[in-house]
Amino acid sequence: MFERNIVAKLEQWAANSNRKPLILRGSRQVGKTTLVDCFARRFENYLYLNFEKNPSAIALFEKEQEIDDLVAEIFLFCNKENKWGKTLLFIDEIQNSKMAITKLRYFYEAKLPDLYVIAAGSLLETMLSKKTSFPVGRVEYLAVRPCVFNEFLRAIGEIQLEKALLNCKISEALHIKTMNLFNRFTLIGGMPEVVADYAQNKNFLGLNNIYESLLTSYRDDIEKYARNETMGQTIRYILQSGWKFAAERIALSGFAGSSYKSREMGEAFRALEKTFVLELCHPTIDTLVPVTKDLKRSPKLLWLDSGLVNYAANVQKEVFGSMDILDAWRGKIAEQIVAQELLALDSRVSNLRYFWVRNKKDSDAEVDFVLQFDNKVIPIEVKSGHNSKLRSLHLFMDEAPHDIAVRVWSQPFSINEVTTPQGKKIKLINLPFYYVGRLEEILKHPPKASVV
Repeated sequence: MFERNIVAKLEQWAANSNRKPLILRGSRQVGKTTLVDCFARRFENYLYLNFEKNPSAIALFEKEQEIDDLVAEIFLFCNKENKWGKTLLFIDEIQNSKMAITKLRYFYEAKLPDLYVIAAGSLLETMLSKKTSFPVGRVEYLAVRPCVFNEFLRAIGEIQLEKALLNCKISEALHIKTMNLFNRFTLIGGMPEVVADYAQNKNFLGLNNIYESLLTSYRDDIEKYARNETMGQTIRYILQSGWKFAAERIALSGFAGSSYKSREMGEAFRALEKTFVLELCHPTIDTLVPVTKDLKRSPKLLWLDSGLVNYAANVQKEVFGSMDILDAWRGKIAEQIVAQELLALDSRVSNLRYFWVRNKKDSDAEVDFVLQFDNKVIPIEVKSGHNSKLRSLHLFMDEAPHDIAVRVWSQPFSINEVTTPQGKKIKLINLPFYYVGRLEEILKHPPKASVV
């Protein structure tokens, strides 16, 4: 199995002498368990408890005892010798024990320097809205997301190309090859099991069984996070019919041709957001920091993964046969994959994506995404074509107090000097899709390119 980028975040956490127990949050099958198994190689002792596969382990946390005694019992339960050394304790599917969640705080308060505690759970997010005593201030969180493009390159053995990508040194001679690989990544998506299977077998058709298994697991979980039958039916409807609305602005009332009301649909979407399967990306009218969401306007639906979208929306052939992903499915899958790469720029659980709409009556101006970078709000358009067609981006820049804008496209990297219709001179960074994951580095230190 290939190593994930987020391992570096785990190493930072482990190096902190005042670390707290770490809770990994993310959707089902996003690779949390495999990630920790890989990270565990850095430790002398690895204690793994899975409350779903082995519920008898829950009893370890049910009685009152000192942390040292609890750890000793865990060693015995795992059939491991209780020996001195750096010890990683991983509690998987921890949502099955409220007592274990509560006791995470005692691992922090005990200040055991050689004990490192990580917890995870596919449905842990649903516990946040229930009467569970979460150890607020005694734990920290890290979001685990699907693979990004450089991880895909690593998985398929394109190590030198990955290094060039990370250093923002993809030459024009390598541009076509890199874009072809990015298009392939867009088609199959970033779910770790899918990426690993493709890396081994290079078989697109064989991936469909994995997609179907993943979708089935999401549907099977409905009763676990639906508070009543109506909510369960609404969630089930979204998971059956909502994929074809990826990267579209939606109305909650009557979503996807249903008879469900706005309140019912809103509750169902919020429940699914807690599981990280999707996000309702809200617009903002801000061109100044901080960026705030405008809840009065319709949101854009973004799903967990482009590969799942392509399979569930039945557009795999269209995406596969397209020379340019901007031309596939009216550009929706291009916007979906850019949204995934942007989300992965930040591993905070609270990270959200936004798009911009003009705060003016009867205006239809809309910019695909905005990114808060330092003290700037950077507009990002996913679009090909001549600069004069970027009308909404020009309108944004006329209101913004800076001069930097980004257009994501399928052509090589370049920088244009552009004048808006109002006469403002701006720098338009033309970013090939494969550089979206390096956007913050490029904004800090733009690669060498002639300004035209």
